[in-house]
Amino acid sequence: MDELREKCDWDKKQTIHTLRQQTIEETFELADAITDKNWEGIKEELGDMLLHIVFYAKIGQEENKFTLQEVLDGICKKLIIRHPHIYGDPENSGQLVRVNNEEEVKQNWEQIKLKEARLNDKAGQVKKTLLGGVPKSLPAMVKAMRLQDKAKQVGFEWDKKEDVWEKIKEEKSELFEAVNSGNQQHIEEEIGDLLFSIINYSRFLKVDAENALELTNKKFLKRFNQMEALAIAEGKNLHEMTLEQMDDMWNTIKKQIKND
Repeated sequence: MDELREKCDWDKKQTIHTLRQQTIEETFELADAITDKNWEGIKEELGDMLLHIVFYAKIGQEENKFTLQEVLDGICKKLIIRHPHIYGDPENSGQLVRVNNEEEVKQNWEQIKLKEARLNDKAGQVKKTLLGGVPKSLPAMVKAMRLQDKAKQVGFEWDKKEDVWEKIKEEKSELFEAVNSGNQQHIEEEIGDLLFSIINYSRFLKVDAENALELTNKKFLKRFNQMEALAIAEGKNLHEMTLEQMDDMWNTIKKQIKND
């Protein structure tokens, strides 16, 4: 990276702002590889992500803001502080904090984060609330999962999955009422509430809602492409077929996939 910043015209011109969008794209490419369980792809995308980390650190060093070593030291320090059940609590003479399960580990983590935010608050620049650390730019579904998970750490949570399912049915009824009212703004609000409840239910089932939806997207894409190919093979055009004809073809493809 030192050499590229000195000798490559493209690398010389990059800033944290020009790299931002590319970093987002690389993150999604890594997410795709993880969803597909493509280990070779994961390895490659991790390399691309590492490149971006080194790139930002190089620019940070040039701007006299931070070095890569400081980045590494910072994350090590953070991990030590946020794992008092392993490394001890520095505020309690290094005594180990007792935890019984992963949920208590997460609760401690969130409490420590909130304490850090309050200690580091300068002129109101640091969010001091429990949900303040959730990035505003996160995709809506991912943000919903993070908000729910963080709220859980203080006990703002349903007792069991059956309670969440009842909430889904309640939100479904409210959506139907909104549809009947014809109020588009109300319909949009109730669809959001229903989606939020479904995401919450998936969390109770320990299912990543974002990944589950992406798997369905991939499944739909594959089946639709196969349906289109089958139509062409039979000398047909999807634009000229009825919904019933396409549905029959779709079901044929589903059966073929199950039998493969």
